[in-house]
Amino acid sequence: MNATATPPRGDFASTSVPRHLARGLIGFGLIAGSVALTLFTGPVALLAAPLGLIALRGCPVCWMVGLAQTISRGRLERECVDGACSLVAARPSGPRA
Repeated sequence: MNATATPPRGDFASTSVPRHLARGLIGFGLIAGSVALTLFTGPVALLAAPLGLIALRGCPVCWMVGLAQTISRGRLERECVDGACSLVAARPSGPRA
């Protein structure tokens, strides 16, 4: 086996931070709006909450994990040696000799 293991890419990360923040704005906005509009439109407004969860790709915590992954993508990587893993600065990816 290899001494270093490369973890798989995060499932919750977006291609860019602005895109991820836009998804969060839409998701949290739909959830908050559905709860707030319940007073005026009744339980029908709660139908918007699942759309908010879809925009967040599951749950608010999933969105926050994705934000951390999106920000750190390309800057940090996990390095595992002898069963001990740590975060290190990513090495520049270029042609190998």
